[in-house]
Amino acid sequence: MHGFGHIRRNATIAHALRGAGTQAVILMIAEAWQAGAIPMPHGVDCVTLPGLRKGADGTLNARFLDVSDEELITLRSKVIRKALKTFEPDVLLVDYLPLGAGGELVRTLERVRKHGRTRCVLGLREVLQDPETVRRTWSADGTVDAMRDYYDAIWIYGDPAVFDPVREYGVFDGVASKVRYTGYLDQRPRLEYAGSHAAQVSANLPPGRLALCVVGGGVDGHPLAEAFVEAELPADTTGIVVTGPYMPPEMRHRLLERAQRHPRCYVLEFVPDPAPLIDRADRIIAMGGYNTICEVLSFEKHALIVPRVHPEPEQWIRAQRLRDLGLIEVLHPDDLGADALTAWLARDLGPPPASRSRVDVSGLTRIPGFLAELLGVSFDAAAPVAREA
Repeated sequence: MHGFGHIRRNATIAHALRGAGTQAVILMIAEAWQAGAIPMPHGVDCVTLPGLRKGADGTLNARFLDVSDEELITLRSKVIRKALKTFEPDVLLVDYLPLGAGGELVRTLERVRKHGRTRCVLGLREVLQDPETVRRTWSADGTVDAMRDYYDAIWIYGDPAVFDPVREYGVFDGVASKVRYTGYLDQRPRLEYAGSHAAQVSANLPPGRLALCVVGGGVDGHPLAEAFVEAELPADTTGIVVTGPYMPPEMRHRLLERAQRHPRCYVLEFVPDPAPLIDRADRIIAMGGYNTICEVLSFEKHALIVPRVHPEPEQWIRAQRLRDLGLIEVLHPDDLGADALTAWLARDLGPPPASRSRVDVSGLTRIPGFLAELLGVSFDAAAPVAREA
């Protein structure tokens, strides 16, 4: 599916597998625009798909092509199926949607089960939605059956001490033996392949403290970004907003105009990898997507999270759990405004939270072991090449 969090998460996993002695040859299948925009580690390549857009009502439509959703799903399905048939991976790691967008993976999964040797893994973030919605939709859309029939393992990228989806959702009963908790994914290794552009942005910043506002892809991040550029920055602080590529152009233009009236506040339209900025920042104001939270925990930053609450409460649930652990602060979007951000930026917050000692962020070191367990191998210099799509 679209969303830089999804592709960035899997690029991070690919980087970890390449660095863990697996000798993995990794082929990623993702939407074209985002796959080409994010730095990829050496040894990883992509097959790209035409883009889908998910409407507010959950319907899927072509993002760019003037074709029906059925035609686009069929095209994506055939591309995926051909890529898997040709590549013949040892492992297929599927992100979030066990049957793919619009069921595009069904025929591929059926073929793998009947004729292939490929092991199938479903990778899930820790918080999906509220329990009632997960139980209702997963039973109705075939997700529960797919986990049982097609998947050899289910990797949950989180710490069950923060949120345990097996216990809280009650939909994993028939597949609980397949579940492995990886822990959150430490984002610090991204600094190794973030690319010269992001490093240059960080290097060109003025001296002093940095407050960073990130809004994910930006499709619904304008209210937070606008409140940030209107907030009063402390005298020794520079502010940066990264809008994300999906912020509507008219909103981005308005944001740029407002930022020009506020000294020491800059708007960046898109950064292929914001890890160097996260590392450099003293404070972060952000929405509460999975990747952003991983960044905050990994780099142990003071963070004010203004999560999305409607129509999907995933970010709100995650933010509340981490707030209760004292690792972040949370502002309900109904209370968002320049004054609230000004007050938080002016507060003395004390030392940064010791997040890595409070929450498991060992996912990237644990995943290669789970892969070895799945394949029944050990990874060393003499190990056979493992292919993963």
